[in-house]
Amino acid sequence: MITLDTSAMIAAIDQTDAHHDEVIAVAEQETGPIVLPVPILAEITYLIERTIGARMVEDFLATVIQGDFALDCCEQDFPRALALVARYRDLPLGYADASVIACAERRGGKVLTLDRRHFGVVEREGTIQVLP
Repeated sequence: MITLDTSAMIAAIDQTDAHHDEVIAVAEQETGPIVLPVPILAEITYLIERTIGARMVEDFLATVIQGDFALDCCEQDFPRALALVARYRDLPLGYADASVIACAERRGGKVLTLDRRHFGVVEREGTIQVLP
């Protein structure tokens, strides 16, 4: 089971992204559901619209509706996300990344992301494993 970050989702959707094939390969070799934290949906759709186009937002949302991802609302993750935001305020980590980390910690710890800067710092705590 893996939890997706925005950067991995964008790379998976955008076939021209330099990391597209790598992200797809990692996602395909993992077993279990691909978890998509609900708090990052707005960030994902905003970036898709800005970088790829509005039509692709529709396609992405259709895959969400079809159940291609296990959506996780992360309500129980708010206390952990707050703790992460506070602990890494100088980074800054931010709520979107903190929600992905909190969700991943609860679901086995694997995070598919290209954001080594933020997620790598937390990975050193030993609570998550950054893929690829």
